[in-house]
Amino acid sequence: MGLLAAIAFLVVLQVAARNLFDMGLPWADELARFCCIGMVFLATPALAGRRVMVSVSMLPDAMNAAVRKWMILFADITTLVFSGFLLWGFAEFLPRAGKFLTPAMGVPNWFYYSLALCGSLLLAAIAITRITATLTGRDPSAPYHETRDETGLPI
Repeated sequence: MGLLAAIAFLVVLQVAARNLFDMGLPWADELARFCCIGMVFLATPALAGRRVMVSVSMLPDAMNAAVRKWMILFADITTLVFSGFLLWGFAEFLPRAGKFLTPAMGVPNWFYYSLALCGSLLLAAIAITRITATLTGRDPSAPYHETRDETGLPI
């Protein structure tokens, strides 16, 4: 939420500076992009860990528990493969581009993309944790389920 608030503040600041003072703030645009990258790459692992991302679950919900478990395991393995590709991309990209500076703020690219790299590492860790939980017979989303009584109301 802090990153989202920072993005909103920076965008309003930039618009106000342009319209009221006829002054561009390229650093504000670059900092807002940094916050946006961080927000996306840090929110994704948090949501994936809780299994609250937007998903189409009609097919898994229609299956019995055993088939649903294998479908969730497949989805988590796919997430791990995806985060592996992201990390591989960072391993190829950052050594070459990391030494250059961003145009407006003069920050090294390795720092500029550090939140995306951290988010990719967290996503891989979440996927590994979920895969391990599934393979050991536990529900990887169990800590986040509300307990409900027989009428379906939260306790």
